[in-house]
Amino acid sequence: MSVIAFIPARGGSKSIPGKNIKSFCGKPLIFWSLKELQSSNVDKIIVATDSQKIKSIVEEFNFTKVAIYERKQENATDDASTESVILEYIEQSSLLDSDILMLVQLTSPFTEEKHFNAALDLLDTHDSVLSCTVAKRFVWREDGVPLNYDIDNRPRRQDYKGDLIENGAFYISDIANIKSSNNRISGNIGIYKMPEYSSVEIDDPVDWLVAESLMKEFVIQNKRHDFSNVKLFLSDVDGVLTDSGMYYTEKGDEFKKFSTYDGMAFQILQKTGVKVGILTSENRELNRRRAIKLGLDFDFHGAEDKLQVVTELCKKENITIDQVAYIGDDINCFSLLSSVGIAACPNNAVYKIKAIPNIIKLRNNGGDGVVREFVELILQ
Repeated sequence: MSVIAFIPARGGSKSIPGKNIKSFCGKPLIFWSLKELQSSNVDKIIVATDSQKIKSIVEEFNFTKVAIYERKQENATDDASTESVILEYIEQSSLLDSDILMLVQLTSPFTEEKHFNAALDLLDTHDSVLSCTVAKRFVWREDGVPLNYDIDNRPRRQDYKGDLIENGAFYISDIANIKSSNNRISGNIGIYKMPEYSSVEIDDPVDWLVAESLMKEFVIQNKRHDFSNVKLFLSDVDGVLTDSGMYYTEKGDEFKKFSTYDGMAFQILQKTGVKVGILTSENRELNRRRAIKLGLDFDFHGAEDKLQVVTELCKKENITIDQVAYIGDDINCFSLLSSVGIAACPNNAVYKIKAIPNIIKLRNNGGDGVVREFVELILQ
């Protein structure tokens, strides 16, 4: 038996154009679900899309469990149901009736690894499982009739148990039940209760603003950095390994100040098995000489698209970008810092970099041993 997470990711969103790959808390919306599923108990993650752009972005993450399914156009229209693409995938795949399919919807980005795993456990005693939140709201019909309480005995909110509301995060069933019912859930259905903040589904621009705020407050802020997963450590040069100053002699010779503490930091990490390197948009000989002196595993110079460079390196090293730690200080590092698993910046980094969700803001300034500070944090 295999557990397959199935993610429909259409390219033609109307209410929020490009919604599935639009930047949400600094990363494409689809990233958050994929990241949590990658570390969960699912065996395979299928992204069903009709968009080459979505396909390319998903492949850049280099998550090992993820595979792309190119859905048919007739099941990628505004009118096509989610069940239609699920059934299409089942028909086109060699799945066992005992295999489990978990439908995961990107409009609910709050779901974490622990939620997926706990919900899968519920399947031991149920035919299907869906996610819900408790809503303590009094519901009325348009003709003035209350649906879920007695107006003559209005309960206090703290005494009211509330109603279970689907939050759209996930639905789980085995393949046999899906095929027999043509439905994502059927039979004896179990309810997995999620936190109240996860009741928001992203369907329009207002939802997006609310969801980003909730994501930062309840999910990202509470995430502890897992340094044990770091396989590759990279650093910017100017403003990180140096103080960002450019110094010139009377003869016009250029020189920079590097911290020996930072140089030792690279060696300390290498001894633990982590590969290290520098990544700079500048193309200067003195940076090359510094890289040679430090004995780095990688040094990239003149890198205009840092994220692309690291994405290609991850594929070559057979790791995910989530296993990369990177420290940068300026806007040319923004995309990469927003994508790596562990991001950090010096105390004097520009505001846009400091505002990246969950970035580690270090105490030292660039050139003052800030890389050593970051490395010691990783190894503590």
